[in-house]
Amino acid sequence: MQKISRRGFFKSAAALGAMPFLAQATENTKTETLKFIHITDSHMDLNDEESVKAMELMVKFINTNYKDLDFVVFGGDNFNNNIKGNKDALAYKKTVDKLHCPTYHVRGNKEAHPNPDDAIHLDEFKTLFISDKALKVNGKDWLLETKGVAFLGLDSCIEGANNGLYTEETLKFAESVLASGKPTIILNHHPYTNYWKGTDPKEIHKYVLNNTNEVQKRLFKYDNLILTLSGHKHIDSVSTINKTKVVVTRGFVRPLDMDMYPMRYVEIKNSKVSEKLIYTTDV
Repeated sequence: MQKISRRGFFKSAAALGAMPFLAQATENTKTETLKFIHITDSHMDLNDEESVKAMELMVKFINTNYKDLDFVVFGGDNFNNNIKGNKDALAYKKTVDKLHCPTYHVRGNKEAHPNPDDAIHLDEFKTLFISDKALKVNGKDWLLETKGVAFLGLDSCIEGANNGLYTEETLKFAESVLASGKPTIILNHHPYTNYWKGTDPKEIHKYVLNNTNEVQKRLFKYDNLILTLSGHKHIDSVSTINKTKVVVTRGFVRPLDMDMYPMRYVEIKNSKVSEKLIYTTDV
């Protein structure tokens, strides 16, 4: 039997002792993929049975075909908020709570401009949809940190109006997150550009984030802002501002064909964004 020297014994023992730590280090550096679906402008309305059935179809479709999602995000105008009290908000919440994964929400102009006046407002929206313990809430905005990504939900709404902007509080909150250097995603309702090339100033004022020039100057200068997700106009678009992928997802309320309601599937890995528009009848 070959003899092992005292020096060789301790050298081998040290190597064996280090193996679990090496394995742990390898495991910790393994990159995880973030997977989620973006749905915007679903406009669920208790006075429109088809819109309710569409949301139920969405839940069934995702639970059947996308079982490994981290979450689903909803980008505003989620329900039409046109019934007295909170009946429609509760019905909407009951539906999306049937999804197999967490859901996170921002408001759209429908939630910020309720009709009638005693429909839900910001405080109740926050209670119903921004109370998840995973969220760090700042004013009317929130931050979710998961799988090495900072996911910001920014409220771009103006109370009682259809147009939108980012308040100074929102901008400073976003800047504080972006300054950390972590790959960051922003979810909001109002798009950053006139991507549909409209010519009516009133339409542009209604649909494009009103202080978009300031927002682009202050937020889009960060290379770690890898993706933004918006809605409001119901027209799909994928473009870039500086190095950021800027996505506006087709409104869920605008099906391509019968029962083909649009959503966007997104994967993030190593700060790289992969995305595609999907429909509820896709296999």
